[in-house]
Amino acid sequence: MRYRPFGQSGQAVSALTLSLGPRDIARGPETGRELVYSALEAGINSYRLETADPVLAEVLGQALKHVDRKLVQVSMILGAGDGRRGSDRDFSAEGITSAIDRALAISGLGWFDLAILDEPAEHELPQTTLNALKALRATERVRLLGISGEGEVMDTYVSTGAFDVLATPFHVNSPWQIRSRLRVAREADMAIFVYDYFPDSLDTAKKASAVHQPKKGFFGFGGPKTKENPLAHAGTFAFLHQTNNWPAEAICLAYALTDPSVSSVLIRASDAERLNMLALVPDRDMPPGLAAQIEMARVAGAKAA
Repeated sequence: MRYRPFGQSGQAVSALTLSLGPRDIARGPETGRELVYSALEAGINSYRLETADPVLAEVLGQALKHVDRKLVQVSMILGAGDGRRGSDRDFSAEGITSAIDRALAISGLGWFDLAILDEPAEHELPQTTLNALKALRATERVRLLGISGEGEVMDTYVSTGAFDVLATPFHVNSPWQIRSRLRVAREADMAIFVYDYFPDSLDTAKKASAVHQPKKGFFGFGGPKTKENPLAHAGTFAFLHQTNNWPAEAICLAYALTDPSVSSVLIRASDAERLNMLALVPDRDMPPGLAAQIEMARVAGAKAA
C-alpha cells in the first residue's frame, strides 16, 4: 500500500479508503469486522462510514480498538440518515450533532477525523447547522469538514472556503465540469477523495464498447458494421476489458490514482478476496500505452458530445 498527504492536516492516508455500509454487516457484525481486519493487513488506514448507523460505527470501533487511533483516519457521511428503513435525510443541527455523538459513544473512536456532508441542496444547510458544525470542531469531536457530491451546487460549496475536503466521483470518462472542480479544490488546498471510479457505464465489455459509438440509423440501418469493421470500437473504452492481467476495474482504479491531487480513492469490497485484489493496484504501474488509449477515448468522447 502507498500513502499520500491528507491535505494540510499533516496526516498520511492510504491511497485507498475502505467505504463501509449496511451491506457489510448484513450477514452479521463479525463479517464487517473481518473485512476491516483484512483491510488493516493490506495496509489501509482510512475508513468511511456511509451512514450514521450506530451498529456500523460499533463494528468499526471494535475492529480498530487495538490500533493506535492516531494512525487511522475515520470519516462519516452526514445528512444521509442512519441507513435504516424509513430514515430521512437530515441536515438539521440536532440531527447532525446527535449522529456524531451517538456514533462516538458506541464506537469508542474518540473523534472523527472527517465529517462529510452528503450533497446538501443549495438551501439545505441553515445557519444553525453551520454553527453546530463549528461547535463539533471546537470540541474536537470532528477534526475536518468535507462536502460530497457531483451536482452543480458543489461548485458553490467549494468556493465558500468553509470545507477542508472534497469527495467527488472521478473516472476515465469524467466530464470537464468534474475535472475543473478538482482543479479549483486543489488550488484552494482542499484534500480530495474520489469515488465511483468504475461507473456502471463501463462495467461490462458491451457497455464499454458502446460508449461514444454512433447510434444506428432509421430502422437500424446506417450504424457501424461491427463484424466487418476492425475499428468498430475505436474511440470507445472497449480496451478496458481487453488488457491481459488487468481487470477493467483495476485499470479504472489505477487511472484515478494517477492524479497527484487525489488523497485517496473510496473502494467497496464485499469480501477479503476482492479487497486484496484492489489493494494491490496502488503498487502497480499501468501497462505502457494504456494512459494514451484512455486519453484518446476521452478526446473522442468530447468530440462526440
